[in-house]
Amino acid sequence: MTSEIDCWGPARATVPGAPLGAAELHSINAYWRACNYLAAGMIYLRANPLLREPLQAGHVKKRLLGHWGSSPGLSFCYTTSTASSASAARR
Repeated sequence: MTSEIDCWGPARATVPGAPLGAAELHSINAYWRACNYLAAGMIYLRANPLLREPLQAGHVKKRLLGHWGSSPGLSFCYTTSTASSASAARR
């Protein structure tokens, strides 16, 4: 029973050692935030997505297309799959 993984057993990592370094964790977090920013920009903005000038009413869409609900989850999937692919390529 101790060799099996179950929901009542002690928590343990399936990756030996330290799975992520501080720099890698920081870059994954930055990538995830950038994905969320782009998703929000696509939903709400018509122009000036990088905010190179002060935001004005004309930059915001009059009618929103899409919704925010699934965007963070999709960004998380993209981020973790990219990190996993990069980690596997380094091995």
